[in-house]
Amino acid sequence: MDRIPMSREGYEKLMTELGRMESVEMIAIAKRIAAARDLGDLSENAEYHAAREDQGMLVARINDLKSRLAHAFIVDPTTMKSDEAAFGAAVQVNDLVLGGEETFHLVGPGDEDYDNNKILVSSPIGQALLGKKVGEVVEVQAPMGKLRFKITGISFAG
Repeated sequence: MDRIPMSREGYEKLMTELGRMESVEMIAIAKRIAAARDLGDLSENAEYHAAREDQGMLVARINDLKSRLAHAFIVDPTTMKSDEAAFGAAVQVNDLVLGGEETFHLVGPGDEDYDNNKILVSSPIGQALLGKKVGEVVEVQAPMGKLRFKITGISFAG
């Protein structure tokens, strides 16, 4: 797995989420399993099987999050100065298909907020914008068809 850029805040947010999953959610599922076990025959106990399935899914989510955190490296976007779109950049684009201006903020895990155009650098649009400069046109294949953006500005918080 490649290194994953994250802001300090995004890293802290994911660590908090991991702690909550391990301490709160895992304990709640263990209690559900114990309560279902007390109901008797496990072979036909739907509550028991559902709780065990939930436990398996939670363990998978915990392991995935631990892996992402293990591969994380902290980047301070305020120290970035570049004429290329990179982690931490606000990239202003002109939508050549639908028209209009839009700004995408390229962020790491824990900081994504799609309602506010904070997109993961690993997303299709994020990947298409990375390394590009003002004036360049990027194309992104999306479920609704091909998107085309012309980069009109790149800035970094600071």
